[in-house]
Amino acid sequence: MTLTQPENLAQRPSSSESSLRRSIGTFALAAGIVNLIIGAGIFRLPADMAAQLGATAPLAYLLCAVAMGLIALCMAEAGSRVSLTGGAYAYVEVAFGPFAGFLAGFLLWTVLTFAMAAVATVLTANLGVLIPALSSRAAAALALVAIYVGFGTINVLGVERGARVNTALTVAKILPLLLLIAGGVFAIDPANLSSPNPPGMATLARSSLLLLFAFAGAEAALVPGGEVKDPARTVPRALLIGMAVTTALYAALQFVCQGVLGPALATSKAAPLAEAAGVAMGGWAKSVILVGAVISMLGHAGAMILATPRMLFAFARDGFLPAALARLHSAHHTPVAAIVLQCILVLGLALTSTFERLAVLGNLSLLVVYAACCVATWELRRRDVRTVGTPFRVPAAGIVIALACLAIGWILTSITLAEWSALAVALVVATMLFVFRKPRGPI
Repeated sequence: MTLTQPENLAQRPSSSESSLRRSIGTFALAAGIVNLIIGAGIFRLPADMAAQLGATAPLAYLLCAVAMGLIALCMAEAGSRVSLTGGAYAYVEVAFGPFAGFLAGFLLWTVLTFAMAAVATVLTANLGVLIPALSSRAAAALALVAIYVGFGTINVLGVERGARVNTALTVAKILPLLLLIAGGVFAIDPANLSSPNPPGMATLARSSLLLLFAFAGAEAALVPGGEVKDPARTVPRALLIGMAVTTALYAALQFVCQGVLGPALATSKAAPLAEAAGVAMGGWAKSVILVGAVISMLGHAGAMILATPRMLFAFARDGFLPAALARLHSAHHTPVAAIVLQCILVLGLALTSTFERLAVLGNLSLLVVYAACCVATWELRRRDVRTVGTPFRVPAAGIVIALACLAIGWILTSITLAEWSALAVALVVATMLFVFRKPRGPI
């Protein structure tokens, strides 16, 4: 059966969802995907990967990229069929109903919120290194508040402004990374790239779980689905561009850092990319990479402030949160209350928690959301759900979806009991919210 709108959302054309402006095109969405994926992780991850895998670390990037590519294909079709705000939340809700959708949406919002706060903690630390006056706890807190007030204001003033700022920051963050790749390749010592003891599959699985944090981000960029132009074409193209760019950058950076630093890379925890740039090209290049790291994290903050508040908007649109969070600015048509609340929540977490604690909380939930998206894609295709235009169709969909689920299952074999327990708590909280907060009619 072909649907012009998803069955359980059919009454929403007159709601606040229809008042959103579709202003995000292919390049802006692709830039958002790159901006969200390349946050803080790549500036410290090469050392962690070298410690676990040595010179074979680029292989782990490629394996994770294959798994993420399969998942991205599923999200591309789901996003082309369900062009509503909420991303994975909307896809799963349309496919399997409000309860499953809310569980997926709650987990996704939790992941995005923890990721925002995790990157914010690293941002303040790097700002303190670059600007000693901001190294104290009080000064760092004030700087972080100023950053979030600035980005929040930009996004309240219109999704077009937020998208343009994110695109500019994406270009600015990539340029220093390209400089390191171009200059560092001439300083590679081939002896540093040998690997006499390749890692086992269990080590690769755990390393892929760690890499997942660095590759995550596309699901966040798709949250403002109600503001994407021609989503049936824009979403698949943007996902392809974004995943290709980030995979090439990640693998090349790991290769160059390993080739330049060798065994020293595994112990360069503070700033491995900056250390590699300093060895390859001198102190000026090290400074450029440090500045690039701050720009990268600023870009991540801006992109997340554009995307994540739309989850709160979507929950309020569906009656799970107060209606005020679904109301739009009269002139700019942006969810101003949701943006303000999200910024306050992230600032609270960032100022009271550490990067490691926040990062660990997100990975398992993200895998579960990815699995739900893959299965939802099959159901959306089976029912031929479509909201706008002719949807993108994954080639050999059955095989792709099965392989994506198998890849997720393989990574899940490395999850610890404590991590499963944390997921169970999150699902219990989400279930209680669903039970006690009855959905209302359209807003």
